[in-house]
Amino acid sequence: MTPEEMEKRIVRYGDLIPCKTAFIDAHTPGSDQKENFTIIGGGVSESPDQHVHIAVPHGFNIGAAGQPPKCRNSLHNHRTAEVFFVLSGRWRFFWGERGDAGEVILQEGDIVNIPTNMFRGFENIGTDYGMIMAVLGGDDAGGGVIWAPHVIEDAKDHGLILGENGKLYDTKTGERLPDGVAPMAVLTEAELNQVNVPTPMEVVGGYVRRYLDMVALAHSGAVKVIGEKGLIRDRPGFEIDLITRHCATDQPHAHDRPSVLMPVKGHWRIAWEGGATTLAPGDTMSVPEHLPHSAVPSMTGEAALYHIIATDDPAGPTWVA
Repeated sequence: MTPEEMEKRIVRYGDLIPCKTAFIDAHTPGSDQKENFTIIGGGVSESPDQHVHIAVPHGFNIGAAGQPPKCRNSLHNHRTAEVFFVLSGRWRFFWGERGDAGEVILQEGDIVNIPTNMFRGFENIGTDYGMIMAVLGGDDAGGGVIWAPHVIEDAKDHGLILGENGKLYDTKTGERLPDGVAPMAVLTEAELNQVNVPTPMEVVGGYVRRYLDMVALAHSGAVKVIGEKGLIRDRPGFEIDLITRHCATDQPHAHDRPSVLMPVKGHWRIAWEGGATTLAPGDTMSVPEHLPHSAVPSMTGEAALYHIIATDDPAGPTWVA
């Protein structure tokens, strides 16, 4: 594979194309400044304006959310895994139908695997624009987003209506629901009662891991962050490893399916027969299946990256051992 061919499988942080109308809360005050990015796969955007950088199926989706200070993502639910790691900034993740059941503060490099069937949201509580990177289970990312009822009602007050077809219609620009398409129904009381409300101990203890703790573990080898035997025990249809300078190797290796490299600290040199390239924090690289390659830091200093690869496990509800 030539460097030119490989470059088509790399999305540089500086080349990310945002969508500011991706979801139903795009006009709701407090959420109207967020930017959504679909990096690999179709994602869960409800807007036709969303740009997809790499459409090749991987068994999971890669996305990102960028938000200025005090901007939040509204409470929603997913049918498959939603994993975030903090690329930059300081973030508050909160959960419950009204967002008052618990919260956790994450900083650069920290990772959270948010359990399925619970309402969750997140807010940039830092002092500058921040970015979180996301991994969503399944090629179709579970078929979309399930919004808390008040989010749908608030959006309607600000001109956005979500159709039962999963598409957004902006009444401020004269759009209306097509004939035969009803508004997306809000969850009934019975359905709301089926949504989980885990305790802070369950979420923080079971599904959050701190970057510095994982870096310490990486002195003895790559850290299995998410997996059947990972620090976070789950089988969401993919596994995530943390690789640092201490456990990186220049020995070529290959996988039987596409894998993804996402630096969080430092610069990394990725080499393969036919070429090499350098990745920086925020870059995303899709490595083709069966391609021998190596990944090592290209400069001195702190260096860490997340490695994501699909498994044979189906994407679905959070696995409980």
